[in-house]
This record gives sequence, structure tokens and C-alpha cells, in this order.
Amino acid sequence: MSPINFATLERVDVHTHAITPKYREFLIQTDHQNPDGWPEIPEWTPEQHISMMKETNITTAILSISTPGTYLRPFDAPLTKEISRTTNVELSEICAAHPGHFRFFASLPLPSIPDSLAEIDYALDTLGAVGFCVLSNANGIYMGDKALDPIFDKLNERKAILLMHPTSCKIISHAHSYSTTSDAKSEPNLTVVNPLQIPSGLLEYMFDETRAVANLLVSGTVTRCPEIKFIMSHAGCLLPPVLERVAVALQNFFGGGMDSTEMKRLLRERFHFDLAGLPWPDMIHALLRIVGPDRLVYGSDYCWTPSPLAKTLIKKMDEGAGEMWTEDTIKEVYAGNAKKLFGL
Repeated sequence: MSPINFATLERVDVHTHAITPKYREFLIQTDHQNPDGWPEIPEWTPEQHISMMKETNITTAILSISTPGTYLRPFDAPLTKEISRTTNVELSEICAAHPGHFRFFASLPLPSIPDSLAEIDYALDTLGAVGFCVLSNANGIYMGDKALDPIFDKLNERKAILLMHPTSCKIISHAHSYSTTSDAKSEPNLTVVNPLQIPSGLLEYMFDETRAVANLLVSGTVTRCPEIKFIMSHAGCLLPPVLERVAVALQNFFGGGMDSTEMKRLLRERFHFDLAGLPWPDMIHALLRIVGPDRLVYGSDYCWTPSPLAKTLIKKMDEGAGEMWTEDTIKEVYAGNAKKLFGL
């Protein structure tokens, strides 16, 4: 078998981020100079991103706004609406200026129901978004919460693609007093949970997205919304090794939920999994016990992952993939699966 020339393999980057000029201003104005404990807000321009793409043979990058998202001031629905619309327009304009390189996931002004419903249609019909990036929780309202059912029903109606992205764990101390309407008057307390002296992006992100996707499954949201296509980031986070425990415990101790066979079927049929971060050498094996390589897509996590590190992670991925798969399978994982998913 001839060696694989990874330098020539095309990549489609499903998990990659932009820091638009106005979004940077919003971060600074709301005191998010070190979002979720990261050292700084990274520099980003379309030209820098395109240069990185050319060096790594990424032909298309689907831009999104990373954590802390667009709800930068808790329970301030008008500001969240403004930030979401402004950054969605910015991303749309960037894609229009560089159509050969970029597409984008829109942000939603969650947890406001009316504002998010309006933004879904505007982002798809006017701005040309290919889908939506939603964080694992929106100021303490987790994906799969019944309060967000109207949003997921709308996304189902529009047959949307949803990139699930982790953020820091947040807990509302008086959740019953918070309304998901845009004119909510109450101001409950919000606590950001990180019990360790480790930046939340290193551990808590993995836990939080696992919470959200498990909640989407257990709540019945995934089953109820069969037209939504989900992308879970970071190789499924911690869901693969704990899924069996969740399903078996729910059935045996609480007399409900769905069995693990059904959960795994939903993951195989309704989810894709991006390979941003460090799926090799360990995480990938737990994920592949549940899904096949036809459900995997490439992700760089640039620009929050600096270009030198993104290139290092590509080399690690190439080494791991080359030991596991044929060149044809790797081509599908790096580009083909995403092209089919997005109709590229």
C-alpha cells in the first residue's frame, strides 16, 4: 500500500471561529477580555484565516461565534438580540466577500423565544446561514430544557443543522422566576461553576456539552425533532463512555428514559461529530464504538486554537487516522462527509 500524502488531502472545517470587529467590541464592553478564563481574545481577520486555510489545505471553513456566545450580559434580552443580529450580519458580509472560502453558522439570542424564532428565519432566508451554533447552555438554560421546545420545533420545521458548542457551566439559582420572553423583568442570580483551579475550557467544556447532549436525548427533543441534524463537537466530549451508565441507571432506578440501544441509534443516524481538539490518541476509540467514520467531520477550532497548534493537531490527527483507515475513508472524514451534510 502506497503511503498517504496528507498534505494534498482536502479538508472542510466545520468547527472554526471568527472574532468579528463588532463582536470584539461587545466582548470588551461586557468585560469578557478573558472569556471563560482564556488568556486573551485572539486576533482574527479573514485574511489571516484564509492564509491558515491555504497552509493546511482547508478549502471551506464554516465560521461561528464561540463561547461565551452572544448572551454576554445575563438576562439582558435586548442586548443579546443586538449582539446576535450584529454578529450574524458581520459573518454574512464576510462570507459574501470571500465566497470561495467561508460559510457560517448563525448565533441565536437565546434563551429569548420570540427573538430566537425571528432570528432563525432571518439568518436562513436573508443572511444565508448554513445552520446555527448553539452553546451547551444559554445563561443556565440547557439545550433540551422544555422552555426551549418552541426553538427546537422551529429548527425542526426549517430542517436546520445545529453545531453544539461547549461553554462554562452556569446555574440559575431561581430558575422558576426567569421568563424566556424578551420582556422578562425578573433578574435571578447566575453562577458560573468551575470548582477547580483549571480554566473551564480544559475540563468544564467537556462536561457541559455532555450534559447538554444527554439532556437533548433524555428529554425526547432529538426524537421529537427528526429533521434537525446535530453536530456534537470535540469527538463527542465525554458522552461515549458515560452513555451506557446514564441509560441503564434511568431505566433501572427511575423507571424511564430510553435504553442505550436507542440512544446509540440516534447518535448514529442524527449526529455528526467534529474532530476539533485532541481526539487522538484516546477519545476517538470510545466514539468509534458507537458511530462509524461516516459520521465524523474535521474541525480545527481556529482562531481560539492558534495556527501553530492547529497545524500540530493536524499532524497528530494524520498520524492517528493513517494507522486506522484507508485513504478513501480519510478523505471522507476530512472533507466528503461535510460536503454531503452541507451540500457543498
